Amino acid sequence: MERVNQIRNHPLYQEHMRKILKLEKERIFCGHGPEHLLDVARLAWIMNLELGLGYEKSVVYGAALIHDIGRAMEYESGISHEEGSRLLGAGILPDCGYRKEEQELMLEAVASHRQAREKQDLNWLLYRADKMSRLCFACPA
Repeated sequence: MERVNQIRNHPLYQEHMRKILKLEKERIFCGHGPEHLLDVARLAWIMNLELGLGYEKSVVYGAALIHDIGRAMEYESGISHEEGSRLLGAGILPDCGYRKEEQELMLEAVASHRQAREKQDLNWLLYRADKMSRLCFACPA
């Protein structure tokens, strides 16, 4: 999990997390801060284990941590947050020791985490965990 800690401590990651928290300070719906990202990571990891998909823990957690990091770019420039997250992730993951094939897998999952899929792969894990992490039925908004 050292690579996951490297993501969390990466200057680009920290910069964009600060922006997201500032931009969503008054948001009435679920935010996209560290709590959400870790909820998605934990849910995706549990599903990975239950289904025997075999993804390494740092790959699942790493993808979950960057899946919404482009949210500030969406607010500021209109680029979709999944594309922004893919672009930012491409600048973060190489510095954190992820191999090229892991980066490609993770960035593909991040770029398509809002698209429902039938195939149970990393894309599907992020999509399902992202949806399952939202407790809309209990939302005061």
